Amino acid sequence: MSTLATTIEAILYLKGQPLDIGKLAELARCDREDIEEGLIELMNDYAHRDGAMEIVETVDGYCLQLKERYRFLVDLLIPIDLGVGALRTLAAIALKGPISQTDLVDLRGSGVYQHVPELVAQGFVRKRRQAEGRSSLVQVTDKFYQHFEIDQLPQLRPKGATTAPIANAEDEDEPDLQPDFEPEIEEAS
Repeated sequence: MSTLATTIEAILYLKGQPLDIGKLAELARCDREDIEEGLIELMNDYAHRDGAMEIVETVDGYCLQLKERYRFLVDLLIPIDLGVGALRTLAAIALKGPISQTDLVDLRGSGVYQHVPELVAQGFVRKRRQAEGRSSLVQVTDKFYQHFEIDQLPQLRPKGATTAPIANAEDEDEPDLQPDFEPEIEEAS
């Protein structure tokens, strides 16, 4: 394997998140064409290895990750140490985020003040100061999507909202197959 391919491997390992070709070129200090060639070599090498890791192209770029058949080890060896209240707060952040911590407290209760630091420490949530106001914004991180194996969260509609206007009268006989969906988010435990 070439030096560039091993450099790309090291970058993907150390960053721990998908990187596009432009970012890889910047970090490896070379041009995009060289990165593309290095990636092909690296992906080919991993494809022929009998190892637990693989190089995968995602919508966000290329990443080094555990092969699917070894995913069970993540839950077995690295269990999430979160209580029910923190998990519910995490779900609220995922569905409503980015959300101000004040709005999250209104939604979930004062237990949020204990849950958010715990979620930040475990890497599932990022907290950042807003330019205006005193409350911080919280949102889920890439680790949340990776750990729970979620590509993207569903787009929620407000309760009672229609899906789309009916195009013509002939369509009125067809049932609406999309149910109204409003997540139930309980007060913090």
